Amino acid sequence: MPVDADVREELAESLYEAHESAEPISRLTATHDLTVADAYDVQSRFIDRRLDDGASVTGHKVGLTSDGIQEQLGVDEPDFGRLLDTMFVGGRTIPADDLIAPRVEPELGFLIGEPLEPPVTYLDVLNATRSVVPVLEVIDSRVRDWDIRLPDTVADNASSALYLTGEELSPADATDLSLEGVKLYRNGELTASGVGAAVLDHPARAVAWLANTLADLDQRLDAGHLVLSGSLTPAVDVEPGDALTAEFTTVGSLTAHVGED
Repeated sequence: MPVDADVREELAESLYEAHESAEPISRLTATHDLTVADAYDVQSRFIDRRLDDGASVTGHKVGLTSDGIQEQLGVDEPDFGRLLDTMFVGGRTIPADDLIAPRVEPELGFLIGEPLEPPVTYLDVLNATRSVVPVLEVIDSRVRDWDIRLPDTVADNASSALYLTGEELSPADATDLSLEGVKLYRNGELTASGVGAAVLDHPARAVAWLANTLADLDQRLDAGHLVLSGSLTPAVDVEPGDALTAEFTTVGSLTAHVGED
């Protein structure tokens, strides 16, 4: 049965404190039988605290889009979190002092040009997208040692932390995004590669899933918002001092440096 509201409030507070202190906590599911619905409520409460601090919502991220990670967590659909303006890295230096166990993922970001009304297909997403942008998402877990189950990552805002975008904007229909490739280099060495088809067969399908899922929650994707559609590669661990480059086939590239503690 769902945990009561007081417990969900306490769990959100524990995640917020972990975020503020960069000190991880034990996984929530070790002591509480959280449903996914419970976890999304905890996520909303966690985000509300950050909004109270002055942040604003600028979009969403979709996670768990690859077969491998879904099998690992025993799920058959993605999850989502909110993007905040305070998560955007405006320069090319990723601040490491506020992170716990960061990893990076190269993704395609969809800049939504007009609202999406369900039922939404991936073709609707392509038509509604103003442009596609290359992204490096920095994921992190407020849960110690990434010891997570599905409700843990959902409650923890889908394990999101920061994100960077490239400068090049591309039309969503300029190429087949399922064939869009990426190579991720860490300190000059190729550490991961992948293609858009790794994201639910087509990255726009992840955005369509999000639009339809939000509709069930009486929410929607707003024009002007950014959606990170999911990683084309497995996540790569990073450490202070690392130099990162994500080279996409057609939508551009971006580089970043992980700052020193």
